[in-house]
Amino acid sequence: MKEQKVILITGASSGIGFDAAQTLARQGHRVYAAARRVERMEPLLADGVQVLRMDVTDEASMVEGVDRIIQAEGRIDVLVNNAGYGFFGAIENVPLEEARRQLEVNVFGLARLTQLVLPTMRQQGGGRIVNTSSIAGKMVILMGGWYHVTKYSVEAFSDALRMEVKPYGIKVIKIQPGAIKTDWGIIAARHLKASSAGTAYEAPGTRFADNMDWFYHSNLLSSPRVITKAICRAVNSRHPKVRYRRGTFSLVGPLAHAVLPARWMDAIMRRLGKIKVS
Repeated sequence: MKEQKVILITGASSGIGFDAAQTLARQGHRVYAAARRVERMEPLLADGVQVLRMDVTDEASMVEGVDRIIQAEGRIDVLVNNAGYGFFGAIENVPLEEARRQLEVNVFGLARLTQLVLPTMRQQGGGRIVNTSSIAGKMVILMGGWYHVTKYSVEAFSDALRMEVKPYGIKVIKIQPGAIKTDWGIIAARHLKASSAGTAYEAPGTRFADNMDWFYHSNLLSSPRVITKAICRAVNSRHPKVRYRRGTFSLVGPLAHAVLPARWMDAIMRRLGKIKVS
């Protein structure tokens, strides 16, 4: 039997977070699932998961959640920072208020929760921080500028943190999903279409949104299970990898971005939106 660990997972009300919480609990771990919508996590109770109402943009709810776990368990062995979302739209169109919110959820919420668990992990002599990043932190697609800013930030944050906490026995692991069959892309496409309406970017934005919607309703994407398996390896492996890159386009996308000339990548992305160079 695997060593039982106390695990906190954010963004656990649906998709990857829900599946990972359920799977890790069934493996015998003490799992605390956190999200804003507690009612959507109620099915996890049947597997022994403890559910927490937590908003990663609300300092008080994060402090309360971490304190509750420490009081109940005396330790936190793993933090899985999985909460996040994407609001697509041209950089000119997305209100800065919305850009800041993406940064608050995807970056600063992740960072603050990490700060809250690190003292306990250092005191107990070890722990793991598992950050759900994305291949969106290694490449850029059309109309996703602000979302990519957040994921590039998670990449840099994770790399810096890994070097800092290694002397304390704390491991930092990045999960880099490709295209995964969840509602994420459908919601992002809806945001893109709405933010493009009535603007100079309406035609390419609408086309690309329609392409995204079709793609995320297709059978071309990978199951969330492939990411759950990667998270489980990050939690259970004695010597976890620094990163786990899994899912559709997770290998070819960053590779193309790394080796192809920038103008070629730009042309590919413009083609997806059928943008003509004037």
